[in-house]
Order: sequence, then structure tokens, then C-alpha cells
Amino acid sequence: MRKVLVTTLLVTATVGSQAQVKNQSHGYPIDPVPFTSVKVTDSFWGQRLNASREVTIPLAFSKCEETGRYQNFVNAAHPSDTIKVGGLAFDDTDVYKTIEGASYLLQTYPDKKLAKYIDSVLVIVAAAQEPDGYLYTSRTMNPKHPHEWAGSKRWEKVEDLSHEFYNLGHMVEGAIAHYQATGKKNFLNIAIRYADCVCREIGTGEGQQIRVPGHQIAEMALAKLYLITGDKKYLDQAKFFLDQRGYTSRTDEYSQAHKPVIQQDEAVGHAVRAAYMYAGMADVAALTGDTAYIHAIDRIWDNIVGKKYYITGGIGATAAGEAFGKNYELPNMSAYCETCAAIGNVYVNYRLFLLHGESKYYDVLERTLYNGLISGVSLDGGGFFYPNPLESMGQHQRQPWFGCACCPSNICRFIPSLPGYIYAVKDKDVYVNLFMSNTSDLKVGGKAVSIEQTTQYPWNGDITIGINKNSAGQFNLKVRIPGWVRGQVVPSDLYTYSDGKRLKYTVKVNGEAVQNELKDGYFCIDRRWKKGDKVEVHFDMEPRIVKANNKVEADRGRIAVERGPIVYCAEFPDNNFDIFSVFMNRNPKFEVVEKPDLLYGINQLKTGAQTLGYDDQGRLTTTDVSLTLIPYYAWAHRGSGAMEVWLPQELSASRPTMPATLASESKIDASHRAKSISAINDRLIPKDENDRSLPYYHWWPKQGTTEWITYEFPAEAAVSSSTVYWFDDAPWGGCRVPKSWKIYYKDAQGQWQPVTGADKYGVVKGAGNTVNFDPVKTKSIKLEITLPDKHAAGVYEWEVQ
Repeated sequence: MRKVLVTTLLVTATVGSQAQVKNQSHGYPIDPVPFTSVKVTDSFWGQRLNASREVTIPLAFSKCEETGRYQNFVNAAHPSDTIKVGGLAFDDTDVYKTIEGASYLLQTYPDKKLAKYIDSVLVIVAAAQEPDGYLYTSRTMNPKHPHEWAGSKRWEKVEDLSHEFYNLGHMVEGAIAHYQATGKKNFLNIAIRYADCVCREIGTGEGQQIRVPGHQIAEMALAKLYLITGDKKYLDQAKFFLDQRGYTSRTDEYSQAHKPVIQQDEAVGHAVRAAYMYAGMADVAALTGDTAYIHAIDRIWDNIVGKKYYITGGIGATAAGEAFGKNYELPNMSAYCETCAAIGNVYVNYRLFLLHGESKYYDVLERTLYNGLISGVSLDGGGFFYPNPLESMGQHQRQPWFGCACCPSNICRFIPSLPGYIYAVKDKDVYVNLFMSNTSDLKVGGKAVSIEQTTQYPWNGDITIGINKNSAGQFNLKVRIPGWVRGQVVPSDLYTYSDGKRLKYTVKVNGEAVQNELKDGYFCIDRRWKKGDKVEVHFDMEPRIVKANNKVEADRGRIAVERGPIVYCAEFPDNNFDIFSVFMNRNPKFEVVEKPDLLYGINQLKTGAQTLGYDDQGRLTTTDVSLTLIPYYAWAHRGSGAMEVWLPQELSASRPTMPATLASESKIDASHRAKSISAINDRLIPKDENDRSLPYYHWWPKQGTTEWITYEFPAEAAVSSSTVYWFDDAPWGGCRVPKSWKIYYKDAQGQWQPVTGADKYGVVKGAGNTVNFDPVKTKSIKLEITLPDKHAAGVYEWEVQ
């Protein structure tokens, strides 16, 4: 970093004070409470916030340096046709997002050293900006040979892969956060100049081009920029991007351009892009009063929550296009549930709450927050999931960074902003939406109100809300009663509780019980509050059994277990048996076990269950076991192994431990070694060619080469047939059935020999392709594959008999 800064000091751009900053109304009926007005003192979330401050954000800055993201800006300040442009076209955004998260921290934890570091990075960023404001290092560093996604000229591929508008969006978001944290305009001026460039060149006027973002986020960023500057052209540009969608050359579902946005009624395509667009629609609707946007988002929200929402709060079912699947398509092991999509889902539900004031949006937000979002970052803040599956055989592990690092940098900016989601205000209504220990300073009717919240949530349901100061006189305190307390898993029939329990809640003011009807999911206490008043809220919190709508094929015959807002899972370190063979009792009873020293402090759930298997004669056997469950967000911290959220309770969903086979007891080797190689002898057979619920092994990105896998048997064995189940993910993926394949065996001299008498080497995808051959006695057998010329190949399972 020091060398980079020395270089760029020579080309430092002069950043003027062009940003005219104003305070505009955000347009929403309900006022957000800035996160700067709330100090979290909570043990659960305090640990997460500290990890973000001490580990995640410093890690992200170091990775921006190590991986050349800063160097891209240096190169753009010194363009040359000899610079090789690599990486991804949106790598610049990792810098912007990390600055955004660090800026949030600066407001809560002032840090001169961090502020100075950010300023030094902004020197580099400013130097890379072209004279007319354009800032896109993937082109500027080598205009003659830009990034392969960039196109030959500006905006040429912005609806496809260039991400020029996406970069603008994250730049604006980061710049506004930085301005609000520091009062400095150095980053804001950079963002305004790029936004002005876009506004000049994109539109319906003479000499302008009509383009929309390929990857949305500029819409909500430009709406924010309007609020900061008061310049309506930014709001107009955001609305232009939304209104033109579906009318340009890009008209596919992947990019939500298959219909004009106001006509859409189903969540389709890339889940992150979709969520960012829906959030942008809400912002523009609030600021313009365009109710057509609101009606469209409401329809789409109903579709997500009713048909496309995971029990863990994740969205985006399939890796093909990182996209929403079909209605009720919610596979578990292959669930994509990208961390960025979970963050986007929070943004959407937060905005819908600000529009409508109903608790159901926070019920969805809370489920996502406590499960499928924070699962995306390790407890220590130093590892990240890109997808967040609901089942694993150990092939999923958090990584410290990715080539496509959108999720780590998104976590950087989201976690520090969390305090801003706890409260909201509308006139004389104060909404308490999330439960965590904190102190807050609110404005109610323009007057100061200080509130303190104390709780051990999510581990118990007792919350105390204290009034520390009140200059507002009478106001209405609206406490959200979560859906899980009211017997509603989600605001739809996608999931239901099946245990017959009816949880209760109580509310006391200064020790006296209060009774009130709920309004939009809120318990309302309207009174003249005084300093020292205390509201005590109690939610019954018990383990609950959840079943999915029968239309969700992946969850039929299975149950999930949750307690409060926390979804639980079974994981291998706590259970010394094959958790996939577990069979749940018809009426399981659970014991809550506090584990303050495990995984930064959790509550385990323990229950009696059975495991299913086979004896030597192939007869089904059962074994009584004690099953331990942990919070889903905490899995994958103790090594690689099995994990499962949805547990079988019907025989049709059970998976007895299969008897050992020659293949399963063999030692595997391969031309391409990867953890996923264990899939080929796990005895799990795909139900058809499209089965993505099982693990598989592949050779991607190799193409047209000859590859191999070997089994080394425990002892010499006679074999005479072999069956292969090929993985083929056409048309989206890179794997196809092989061009050809053969079986070899190792002779007594240790040499590989082709088997003789082979009848047929089949290449039917997703089905058993069996070849019979003359019997051989050997200690090792080899599967040799010739890959297609322009694709890789993959294997679900390889059996030998």
C-alpha cells in the first residue's frame, strides 16, 4: 500500500467542494432511525459488530491491496496499452463497499488512523477519474484493450457484463456513507462527477444513449444521491433506469427485463440483481409517489414469501444464473442462497415496512438476519460463504476471500449498519422492530426521546424497554410481536408449525399487565411517558417443529426445528453417527442446553431420534440416538462434514446408511483433486438428470482433455462391471457428458490395462451407464474420460461390481 500511495501522490487529483449537500425528505411515511443514534450493547450482536470492526473490514482492506484492486486505480491514473486488464469488471466496488462499511464504523467508533487510511485510498481513486467524471478502471487503464466484459466503448455492454452502472451505484452508496461519517466531500465529489457523467450521456435526449443497468443498484444509490444533494436529476435518472427496463435490447428474465417493471408479479432471474431493483423501486416510489411501483413490489413480495423463500431466510434457489427457481423449487444441498441476496432481501423488506408499517416485513427481515445472512460470515469475521446451503456433506467451507468478492465486501457494509434497523418513527409512533440490548436517542415529533433496551434475545424472550428521557410528552410505543410468537412461521402458507403449540406473550408497564389488540402485528402503548418508565415484554420461547408446504418437493416428509428467530440444524461434530440416516420421532421432545463457551455462546437443542441402516443380510435396522442441534448460522466452524436442516420424519424421506460397497471402501485418486471427489463413492444416486440435491464431482474448467479417476481397493477383488452416473448441467453450466470413456485395471506388474469384452460405454446423463466386461482380479481400477471439445464433464457416482 505504501508503494502505491507514493506512486499516486504524483498524480493526486484536486477535489473541490462541488458537492452541495442538502437534507431532503426521504418520502417514506415512516422515518428511519439513523444507526448513529443507536448504540448496541448486546452480547449477541456486539460480538458480530466487534468482529466486523476488528477483523472483517481490516481483512477486506488488506485483500483489496493484495489482490490488485488498489493497483487498478493506479493503473487507470497511468493508462497504457501494455497493461493487461484482468480480474472482474466490478472489482472496483470491493473498495467502495469496504469504505462504506468502514465509514459506518467511524460514526460509531471514531478512529483517526482509519479515517486517514480511507483518505489515502481516496487519493488513488480520485486520480483514476477521467476529466469528464467517468470512473471505470477496467477500461481506463487500457482503453485500447479494456476488460473483455467492457466492450469497445463506454456503455456498449453495460446491459450485459461491463457493470459500469453497478460500479457507479456502489460508489455513490460508499461516498454518501463516508460523507455522513466524516463530513468530508472528497469521496462524495468523485461520486457526483461520475453520476453527472452518466446523467449527461444516458437518456432520451439528443446525443444520449438509452441504456439500463445490467446489474441493478444504481437505482437506489441515485435516489440517495438526490436526498443528499437535492438535485432532482439523480432521482429522474433512477426512475429512467426503472422505466426503460424491458424496452431496450435486454429483455430476459435473468436481468428482470422480461416485462416492464410495473407489470412484474414474480421474482425471477439473478436474485441479487432482483432484490436491488425491488429496493430501488421502493425508494423511487416513496420519492415520486408512483404507486404502480408499489403494487408491483407487493405482488413480487407475495410471490417470494409464498413460494420462493427458504426457512433460513435465503432467496435464490439455483446456481444456474444465481437465480430464483420455479415456484416451490427450494432444494437444500444445492440451495444457492447467496449472502448478497440475503442482504438484498433485508433491504427490500425494510423499505416495504417503511411504506406500509406492517410487522410482517420485519418477520421476514428478522428470519433472514438471524439465519441465512449471518451464516454468510464466520463468527470471528474472517471467513465467508458465497452460497448458504441447507444441507452439506462437507463440500462447503467458508473462505477468507473470493475472486468474485461481492459477498465479503457486502458483509463489510451491512453488519456495521445493523443498529439502524432496530427502531423507526412516524409522527408520535415509535416502532420497536428488533430486539437487542442498546441505548438510543430518537426524535419524536421533533423532540428528544432516549430509550434503553435490555435483553438476552435470541436466547430468551424477555425484553425490557426503559425510558431514559422524554421531551415528547405522549407518544405511542409500538412493539412488534414476532410471527413466530403468534404461530406464523412466515406471512404465507409456505411453512407452518406442526406441533400444536400456542405460544403466549405478555406486556407490563411499570409492573402492571397491559392488554391491547394488535395493530398490524404491533402491541401499542399510547401514554405520556416519563423518565424511569419500564416496559417488560415476555415472549414464550420453545422449540418448534416446522413443515413445508407439500408443493416443496425437497422438504416432503421432513421437519425443521426452530426456537425463537433461530433455525437449527444437525451437524457432524455434535453427533457421532451419520446424520443423514437420522429418523425423527413423531412427537419429538427437546431439551434446551446452554453452551456459553461453544461457538461464542449458543443454546443447543437435544432430542431422542433413531438412525436407520442395513445389517449384513440387507435388512433395515434402527438404532436409538440422542440428536444434538445447533443454530444454523453457526455451522461449518469445526471442520468439514455433514450438516442438515430438514430432518426426515416420514419413511419416504429417510436415507438409511447404505451398506459398504467395494467403491465406498476404496481409496480415490483423480487427475483433478478436489474435496468434491468424495461424491463419487458416497452411494447417493441421482433421481434424474436434473437432480441438484446431491453432491457431484467435475473437471471444470478443463475442456477437451483426457482425465481420470482411480479406485484402490482394500484388497484384491474380482470385478466385471462398472456403472457411471454422468453429471451434465446444460444449458447453463459448463459440464456435458464425456466424448468417450473406458475402464482400465492394474495388472500384476502394476501396469494399466484396458478391460476386454466391454459391451457398451454409455453417455446417458443422470442415469446409470453400465458397462460389462470380462472378469479381472485386481487391486485397482481406473475410469478414463475424454472431455468434450468445449466443455468439462462431471460424475455423480461411480460404482464397480
